Amino acid sequence: MSQEETWSHQVVETNGVNLHCVVQGEGPLVVLLHGFPEFWYSWRHQIPVLAERFKVVAPDMRGYNLSDKPAGVESYTMDLLTGDVAGLIDAFGCERAHVVGHDWGGAVAWTFAATCPDLLDRLVVMNAPHPAVFVNNLRSNRRQMLRSWYMFFFQLPGLPEAAFRAFDYAQVRRAFSGWAIDKSAFSEADLDAFARAAAQPGALAGGMNYYRAAFRGMTPSRAKAIAAGFPKIGSPTMIVWAEEDRALGKELTYGLDPYFTEPPLIHYIPDCSHWVQQEQPLLVNQYLMEFLGEV
Repeated sequence: MSQEETWSHQVVETNGVNLHCVVQGEGPLVVLLHGFPEFWYSWRHQIPVLAERFKVVAPDMRGYNLSDKPAGVESYTMDLLTGDVAGLIDAFGCERAHVVGHDWGGAVAWTFAATCPDLLDRLVVMNAPHPAVFVNNLRSNRRQMLRSWYMFFFQLPGLPEAAFRAFDYAQVRRAFSGWAIDKSAFSEADLDAFARAAAQPGALAGGMNYYRAAFRGMTPSRAKAIAAGFPKIGSPTMIVWAEEDRALGKELTYGLDPYFTEPPLIHYIPDCSHWVQQEQPLLVNQYLMEFLGEV
């Protein structure tokens, strides 16, 4: 029996939505949160390895693939996204969990760690900047502002979805194959899987609504509050950062100590793109097992 055949697909009701989850293993709970334009499959290399010691839950986050895709930008606020994670922990009968996030999943993980500390054991974030550091860089780092151009494009109604649908979801495929340093990390079957997930009715709008909700709520006063008053994170934290990320500069990992009660552990991975857990799975798995296994 292959490792994939030992995981199960479950639909879990949480926070007013039904989330499709891949579940494997027994032990302390680990929740894996993916980014854009992805789905649970981004963690295919991590699920069976972590399941040797943990109960692993990898949801399609709201708006993605087989999970519910509520209409309206207001359905994708950070409060709702972190509420989904809290609901998953409760749904699996646990009081706490390790939370691992990449990209948008990392953004949710950061906020979950700051606002729901009683539900968190250990935090792992991969290529997703701390919210306060990101806000500061968007205001002062011209290079990062240019890297983040797509976030502004996603604010347009309908046009970004049409661009990603065009030519059999070529832009979805290109996001992975084009950005990857090691092109062999993504087979044609992998690219087809991401394209099929994006083709689910409402999935592209759902994913882009994360960006839209974030921007609409980012008033000058809100940005100032995040930059100056983001709650300190007390949970042990590990950051894994691929250095060849086209969207997010390595400098976003600098100056983090003031946002923690104890400095985070940071692993930099050279010659690797934004899709770090898919492009360098063996190294990422090693870091995860070492860090989460310390408990």
